[in-house]
Order: sequence, then C-alpha cells, then structure tokens
Amino acid sequence: MKPLFLAISLLFSWQSFASEETTEQAEPQTSHEQKAEKKDVPSLEFIEEKPVTEQKVISESKKEVAEVDDSKVLGTQTPTPAEQPKTVEEKQQAVDEAEKAVKQAKEALTAKQQEKARQSRESIAVIEQLIAAYNARNIDAFIKMYDENVEFYTFPNELMFTGKEKLIARYGIMFKKLKCIKSSPIKRIVHGNIVIDHELSETCSQDPKVVDKRAEFVTSYKIENGKITKVLFFR
Repeated sequence: MKPLFLAISLLFSWQSFASEETTEQAEPQTSHEQKAEKKDVPSLEFIEEKPVTEQKVISESKKEVAEVDDSKVLGTQTPTPAEQPKTVEEKQQAVDEAEKAVKQAKEALTAKQQEKARQSRESIAVIEQLIAAYNARNIDAFIKMYDENVEFYTFPNELMFTGKEKLIARYGIMFKKLKCIKSSPIKRIVHGNIVIDHELSETCSQDPKVVDKRAEFVTSYKIENGKITKVLFFR
C-alpha cells in the first residue's frame, strides 16, 4: 500500500507544479499584451491636431507680444544734430529762410502791439522836446508840451496843482532865477504812452559855469495826443 500511496502523491505534486508553471507563463504574455495596447492609445491624441501653418502664425504672434519695442520710450532717444549746410547754395538758402522767418515774425505783430510801439515812439519824442526846452530855460517851448489841464502829483497820489497857469508861475520864475539848468536821463522806461525817467538834475545859481546843486529824480509822464496830461514825481 505504501508504494502505491507514494506514487499517487508524486503524481499530484507533478500536476500542481505543471499548473503553476503554466500560470506564470500566461501572466507575462497578458502583461505584454496590455503594454502593447497602452502603447497604441496615445496615437488617438493627434486626431484633432491643428494645421502646421496655423501653429506657425500662433507661434509668431506670441513672439511679437514677448518682444517689446522700447526704442521710442521718452528719454531713451539720442537727439540728432541738425545738418549744417555744406555748399554755398545751401548756406544761402539757410540765410534766405532765416530772413523769411524774421519777416514773418514782424508781420505777425498784432494791431495792438503796433499801436503800442507807435505810442512809445511819439511819447519819447515829446519828452525829448520837453527836456531840450527845460535845459534851454525856454518857458514857451516848455509849456507847449503840456495839456491845458495837466495834473501834477507826488507819489503815490498827492495832487500838487493842475493847469498851465500854475505851471508857468512855478517854472517861469525858476528859469529866470537860475543861471543854468541841465537834466540828463540816467535810465528811461517807455511803455506805450507812459515814460518813466530816472534823471540827474544840475543847476547853477550864481555862475553859469559852476554847478552848485545836483539831485536825482524819478518822474513819470503820461502822454495823450502829443501832450503831457499827467506828471507824477517820485521823491
């Protein structure tokens, strides 16, 4: 009995060993088949792939956005020096253009500015005649430069007198009494019909050749229609 039992045990052991070996060989094959299937799956991702040209356009647009042009940022540009004329013709052309620009600038003056310039010229002429008559002690020529109702003030607004009669009485006596009178402008400001003179006054009381008194005055004159209408003394 024992030999028969031993033979049956060996037979079952061999069948069990053969079954396990068959199972181990089947499993690697299944694993290999799964890997093959997984390897083929990714190819499905390229079914909706975009055309090559469209991809290129998108790539170039991204590149343009990434590259920022900062060459025109304020303060980064180097000023280009103006080209100098090289030939005689170019130099003459530059001179002509400059003269044309000056002419256009003069013509661009407004009517008000031109009127102001005209008033300034006329006002200076009136004051020049006044000073000449004053230095010559010519009362008639001196009075002629004033309006009939001229007003004399001391700064800031203290009225001294008005009218030619008091002017004649005041300056007529001074012209006869003094041996010499000389007024010399130190500085002059002209604005339309207003003239402000910083002047040096010299007088001779005894000898016409000996100046015995000097004083500085600042006087403002207002001129209208060729006549002095208002005088303001700054003392």
